[in-house]
Amino acid sequence: MTDETTQGNPAPAADPNAPVVQPQAIYIKDCSFESPNGPFLATAQNNPSPSVNLNLGTRATALAQDLHEVVLQVNLEAKAGDRTVWLLELQQAGAFTIRNLSAADVGQVLSIMAPNYLMAYARATISDLVIKGGFPPFLLPLVTFEALHARAAQQAQPKPQVNTSVN
Repeated sequence: MTDETTQGNPAPAADPNAPVVQPQAIYIKDCSFESPNGPFLATAQNNPSPSVNLNLGTRATALAQDLHEVVLQVNLEAKAGDRTVWLLELQQAGAFTIRNLSAADVGQVLSIMAPNYLMAYARATISDLVIKGGFPPFLLPLVTFEALHARAAQQAQPKPQVNTSVN
């Protein structure tokens, strides 16, 4: 049996002006896990669930025309009282081809879409590292990069000048 849809009917040519956002590579740029006392500190202090401090950040760098690297930086510190249970630092990175978008749209891809994409990889890496350190898995909470992007855009807007001169 032959495939009638491909015989004699060439595939339509892709529009060279169509917007393109495509991941090229996803990789760990840097990673560190430290457990100064092993998994025994939390149970020794009768605190099986340490408090965890989370800091997130992103940065984007143009690697070439239409190719951008986005790095999602995740820093976690688990503490039981004043003692560190474990520390984790991860730079989850990705290279993305971005073409035929306005500057505003490129900014949204770099600060919203790409970090959202990288977050799934970071979440899996972090959970695996914490488990391999001898601890229960730690699941990163949901993050709204849209809200972070909006807040950064609002902070970047110039503040109105207030005229305080007296005549």
